[in-house]
Amino acid sequence: MNIQGKVALVTGASRGIGRAIALELAQQGIKRLILVARDRHKLAEVAKEIEAMGVEATIMAVDLTKPVFVHIAIAQLWRSYGPIHILVNCAGVAHQNSFLQSKLPQVQEELSLNLLGTYSLTHMMARRMASRREGTIVNVSSLMGKVAAPTMATYSATKFAIVGFTQALRSELAPYNIRVMALLPTLTDTDMVRDLELFRWVMPMTPQKVAKALVLGLQKDSPEILVGWQSHIAVWCQRFAPWLLEKILQIATPKVGDRGQGTGDREQGTGNRGQGTRRRIFTTDPLPHSSSVTYNL
Repeated sequence: MNIQGKVALVTGASRGIGRAIALELAQQGIKRLILVARDRHKLAEVAKEIEAMGVEATIMAVDLTKPVFVHIAIAQLWRSYGPIHILVNCAGVAHQNSFLQSKLPQVQEELSLNLLGTYSLTHMMARRMASRREGTIVNVSSLMGKVAAPTMATYSATKFAIVGFTQALRSELAPYNIRVMALLPTLTDTDMVRDLELFRWVMPMTPQKVAKALVLGLQKDSPEILVGWQSHIAVWCQRFAPWLLEKILQIATPKVGDRGQGTGDREQGTGNRGQGTRRRIFTTDPLPHSSSVTYNL
């Protein structure tokens, strides 16, 4: 796939892997990037970096767990900028704890954002892509979507679900010329991971490496992009020596209490007005009687 001249929407773009993917797509010559996250201030910082490369940037500060407001924002974006060719679902949250000490609000948060948020946005975008018979959807899962990790039961469950969701859509949307692929990075050095207790012997990779792997996968039309040699070894071991992988996980799993948790896109913030940029901000106010507001920077 040639991304030049295309428009891409990236969720979780305020930091971590989502931010790295947005910057890498900009470096590869994409026409416009629509950056989605909750923290408007951090999105504005990423947009400034992208605009410095000569690429147009639009930011959309929205909570992906609120489908009504997401639908309003997507409709506005499509009317303002025409078709969006690439969707990258990268927003996510992770809580680390033993299953017996898990807390229902944290479980609900992971399910709501990682799975239902991805489902809702993909549904809105896929319907529009199908009407044009063109589009690419990238769902960011994880190595934990192939190899479940102790102390990360709910997170692993959501990432397994994303892999299954991706496989189902790949066949179902193919007649509409929509490609659906999964990106499966191993542990990555992000703010979210820094709040977690690391597994023994696992070496985090950089978000930039994950982003480059995605671009290469787009060029090759890869249905699944498994990133990092540790990921390939773990998947191979699971397939041919599952007993060995189970032993390794027992030894490598950290002992955690109630404190270990991380978020892929949780900060709240507001942006300030700038001067002379081509950036547009879309915000959705979650108050019951509010409406979507659009304004120029």
